Amino acid sequence: MEALIPVINKLQDVFNTVGADAIQLPQIVVVGAQSSGKSSVLESLVGRSFLPRGIGIVTRRPLVLQLVYTSRDDNQYRSAETGTLDLDEWAQFLHKKQKIFTDFDLVRKEIDEETARIAGNNKGVSNDPIRLRIYSDKVVNLTVVDLPGLTKVPVGEQPEDIEAQIRDMVLAYIGNPNSIILAVSSANMDMAVSESLKMAKEVDPDGRRTLAVITKLDLMDAGTDAIDILCGRVIPVKLGIIGVVNRSQQDIIDNKSINDSLRDEAAFLQRKYPTLANRNGTPYLAKTLNRLLMHHIRDCLPELKTRVTMMMSQFQTLLNSYGDDVSDKAQTLLQIITKFNAAYCSTIEGTARNIETTELCGGARICYIFHETFGRTLDSIHPLAGLTQMDILTAIRNATGPRPALFVPEVSFELLVKRQIRRLEEPSLRCIELVHEEMQRIIQFCGTEVQQEMLRFPKLHEKIVDVVTQLLRRRLPPTNSMIENLVAVELAYINTKHPDFIRDASMVSNITNEEEKVRNIPVRRTHEYDMRDQPKDLMVDGYMDPIVRQSSNSTTCVAPPCRKQKSFKLFIRELGLMLRKLFGVVKNTPKNMTRYQPEQPYARMPPNDLMNAPNSKEAVNSNWFSSLIAGPRPEANAPNKEMSRESSPNTTPTHQLLAESAFQAIANPCTGVEKPVNLLPEVPIQQTRKLTERETKDCEVIERLIKSYFYIVRKSIQDMVPKAVMHFLVNYVKDNLQSELVKHLYRTDEIDSFLSESPEIALRRKEAAEMLKALQNANVIIGEIRETHMW
Repeated sequence: MEALIPVINKLQDVFNTVGADAIQLPQIVVVGAQSSGKSSVLESLVGRSFLPRGIGIVTRRPLVLQLVYTSRDDNQYRSAETGTLDLDEWAQFLHKKQKIFTDFDLVRKEIDEETARIAGNNKGVSNDPIRLRIYSDKVVNLTVVDLPGLTKVPVGEQPEDIEAQIRDMVLAYIGNPNSIILAVSSANMDMAVSESLKMAKEVDPDGRRTLAVITKLDLMDAGTDAIDILCGRVIPVKLGIIGVVNRSQQDIIDNKSINDSLRDEAAFLQRKYPTLANRNGTPYLAKTLNRLLMHHIRDCLPELKTRVTMMMSQFQTLLNSYGDDVSDKAQTLLQIITKFNAAYCSTIEGTARNIETTELCGGARICYIFHETFGRTLDSIHPLAGLTQMDILTAIRNATGPRPALFVPEVSFELLVKRQIRRLEEPSLRCIELVHEEMQRIIQFCGTEVQQEMLRFPKLHEKIVDVVTQLLRRRLPPTNSMIENLVAVELAYINTKHPDFIRDASMVSNITNEEEKVRNIPVRRTHEYDMRDQPKDLMVDGYMDPIVRQSSNSTTCVAPPCRKQKSFKLFIRELGLMLRKLFGVVKNTPKNMTRYQPEQPYARMPPNDLMNAPNSKEAVNSNWFSSLIAGPRPEANAPNKEMSRESSPNTTPTHQLLAESAFQAIANPCTGVEKPVNLLPEVPIQQTRKLTERETKDCEVIERLIKSYFYIVRKSIQDMVPKAVMHFLVNYVKDNLQSELVKHLYRTDEIDSFLSESPEIALRRKEAAEMLKALQNANVIIGEIRETHMW
């Protein structure tokens, strides 16, 4: 197992060249309070005085000390080139590999100078280690790290947080699970207040890798001894407690040799602790540390080999992602353009190698926009949103113009349904914006390989983003125009012969016809009889002359008036019909005037009234005029008077006055005073009122037709908009992206600027290459260990 420690030393050298701490190698870490004798213990292990000594803090940087045993006939570490063939022992610093130190006073001086170079001369500390290797035939193979002593109060120009700095440095080293903690404490201090044991217990609560060393056994008070401490009765330590005797400061001043100090140490232990002498002292400590380190390396080696292999794979992948050095820039540019185009298109198609599993991206988000965002927005638009029954009724009236409507006008339906169809344009245009934003977003998330290339060449990345952005921006106007045209096409022609619309329209028509039939069933009354029963000699120019007499045996008729009088009567009759239709019921009509009934165009008097009619001319004129302008009989129609006023929208006081004036002018045509009559009422202001049954039915018909046709158009828009966006925007960009990139990027005068590599990426590639080489060397070194070396 002696070969294991040199293997670890080689691994340390390999990884020290790259400054990597990723591999946690087995090593011994010395921890102790300031002036507790740490440096003296290390000098005793080496057998040489080579460490800086003095009052206060002396060790201000970690010292990684590698002790390598070399015999005189060993050719592995000795060579004629370095002049070490005939040397008994020598030292070598990692930062000065070419220089061999045979004078250990120069080694101490180099440590002081290197410490001052990094940590300064103001008693400050630094966690940058100094690496020293000592070759000798008087040492055992060890790897020891000497750390600055734990302190509490800043001294001189030390910073106020010197305690925290040293504590963090110590925890960083002893926190390595592959390290052995060598906790150093003075015998003349109580073990219960040992700072080194306290910190060791924090990171190693079970004590499986902690070894305690008690120094200065010869400085204990008279009458006391360290038997209880060395036997572990005060504080038990699993790996044991070893006592040593150091050189005093006076011995150092007197240049007492290490060999003399070891002899004095052995004599003191035999005299003071005879039963424990063979388990204490510096030689026993060196053998124990060597044994512990070898066993610890053996236990850690399988895991170490696995970790090295895994890290080799990781750094090889990282180095590949950074790419090789650019030799042919034109070819490299074309390769990057092709990679980007393939990654962009595969992200849209969903065929990328690295598919995102945490969120939707690329084509999946576009699909979500089409069928979830856009689809739900269209479904949320109600066909009658923003329309009231009064709006529909107003549209119906406006569509009829000056003519009263017998049926619901088709123009009003087209007017209203177009208004609703226009509401589909805004969400359709918003759908285009969302798809455009997603395609812009894909540029940043279109493959790991492309992203590494983009980071490597930042100028090329900026240009590619600019080209794709401009291409997407140029495709927005034609796509928007197409969507606007889709809506305009639906507005241009309302296809009432659409197969899906014909069924609903015919259903509405059938319901309306049934209601009209039920409403228009004639009711026979006892006092009325059909006009067709009258003899034709009672008709005057196609109208029934109401001035008739009827006796019990025959019916006689007053002679028709002259031609002039007949024409005047027809004119008055037609004028009365017009006024009746225009103003409805006329207020204060004579009692002998009857209501004009449109369903019975030819009114006649009952037989009894004809028989009892007076023969005088006034009676004849009165009956003729009463049949001309029909009005309600007060006694018969008085209850319905108010209802008729409310049901007619034009029956206002102004209309009633006009009607009365017109009636008076007609009733007294021979008066000499001519008064002008204003027959043009003011345009009524739309007011909220209760709709009549006919108006309600008309509104329901229009509403049902609007709903039916709106659903047809919405279904068409919901289907055509995604197709148009895919054709004019998404597919166009996919098909023309590579040609656009080549057109704008493949220029001879700009290739050099595009492929100027980022300094940060170049540095990362260099570091990754060095780390990969170190891992490969470490794998070779570990592979040299045979199974027999481990036992």
